[in-house]
Order: sequence, then structure tokens, then C-alpha cells
Amino acid sequence: MTRRKHNKPSDTEPLVALHGVSLSKGGRAVLDQVSLSVPPRRIITVVGPNGAGKTTLLRVLLGLEAPDSGTVRRQPGLNVGYMPQRLPLNQLFPVTVRRFMNLQGRPGRTAVVDALELTGVGHLQQRPLAGLSGGELQRVLLARAIVQKPDLLVLDEPVQGVDFMGEAALYRLIHSLKESLDCSVLMVSHDLHVVMAATDQVICLNHHVCCEGTPETVESHPDFVQIFGPRDAETLGVYHHQHSHHHDLSEQGGPAARD
Repeated sequence: MTRRKHNKPSDTEPLVALHGVSLSKGGRAVLDQVSLSVPPRRIITVVGPNGAGKTTLLRVLLGLEAPDSGTVRRQPGLNVGYMPQRLPLNQLFPVTVRRFMNLQGRPGRTAVVDALELTGVGHLQQRPLAGLSGGELQRVLLARAIVQKPDLLVLDEPVQGVDFMGEAALYRLIHSLKESLDCSVLMVSHDLHVVMAATDQVICLNHHVCCEGTPETVESHPDFVQIFGPRDAETLGVYHHQHSHHHDLSEQGGPAARD
């Protein structure tokens, strides 16, 4: 898949960096002095309890919301692909996968086909979007996020509505997209045990950054253990067992929104 020509960001500077970002809503602190950076060609996962400010953090990083204080710096010319947590589908509006892909800036037939093939759903172009399974829909949303070949792929709960085995397959797909697109990935996830084996760095957020580092470092940090409990070795073993197997996501259940 050929990268779209644009001013490629520096390999030595963070693609995006937040420093001391705070944001309150309704008198409640949603983000409190949050600092983080996303270096090139890394997978960074933000985890935290419901209501911890994870989606708001992504929106601030993307420039969709302005912080009350702090700074957000993005490299000039940074090309970002975004997959939101929820996609409201009108069952009475039978848009096909291909038409849905073309709603975002008309990327062109070749780019659409390439993106759908890369995420494993090239055969679904003429299918109604509302009739897709949970796994199929997530792969189409991923395709839409990568159609412009981003430098940074931002994913908010990319495996929601998919069962455990499908989650592992999707995380492997995300890793392969990072490699093939030569991009970084910043994602929010609730699927702690699976995602810990599929990321380079973990940031534990609960309005502020509780802890951060490699999965091995974070999983034993007292703040992480207090929020999520100790890591489940049996669950992790299931992930590693599935890591060498292929799973067809077309049989997964429908989407289920998470908070």
C-alpha cells in the first residue's frame, strides 16, 4: 500500500505532545495536569476506569476540544486517522460500505479498495453498513481511519462489540497496520489483559496519569493494581494461544457501545 505523499514528520520528535493539560466540565475535573507524548512508530494504549477522561483526552489531542490550561503540540503536517468509539447507525438509511468510505473526503476508488483489503474486508464493499457484524464493522471503521495513510492512528475502543477471540485478532491487525503504514497508534481500551500483550507503552489514566511505562512495568504498579486488580495469567494465556491462529471476525456479535 503506497503512502500518500505529504511532508513526513520528523523521526526524532514526538508526533504529538501534551503538557500539563487540564479540563473541567460542569465544575468537575475531567483531565488534571495530564502530560504525554507519542513518538514515531509506537503503539501506546491508554487504560483507565469508566469516566476517567480517556475519550476526552483523545478529543483534546485531536483538537476537537480545547483544554482549560496546558499545551498541545503536533508536528507540522501531521496526518491523523481517527476511529471514534461510537458510530450511530440509522437502520432506515441503507448506506453501503463503499459509500460510507467515500463520505470522508472522497479518497478515490484505489485508496478505498486498498484500505478495505488491508483490514480484511475488501469483499464487503456493496454490503449495507447496518447489516455488518461487530467484527466486520470494526474492520470497516479501521479502514476508514487509514484510508488517507496516516502518520498517527487514533483509536477509541477499537474492539468494542467483538468477543474475546475476535479482540486478539483485531489487536494483531492493528499491529500489522502500524508496520505496513509505518505509523504510530494511540488507542483507548478497556480490554486490559489482551491489550497488554499488544502494545509498546501503557498509560493508566484516572483524570491524571496514575502510571505509565511498558506493560510489564505498569501491570505491577500499585495504582494500576488498585484500579484493575492483579493480572490474570490464565486470560493472558488464552491470548497467546490465539496469537498463532486465524479467526474470522464475520461471526462476531453486533456492536455494543461502552462508556
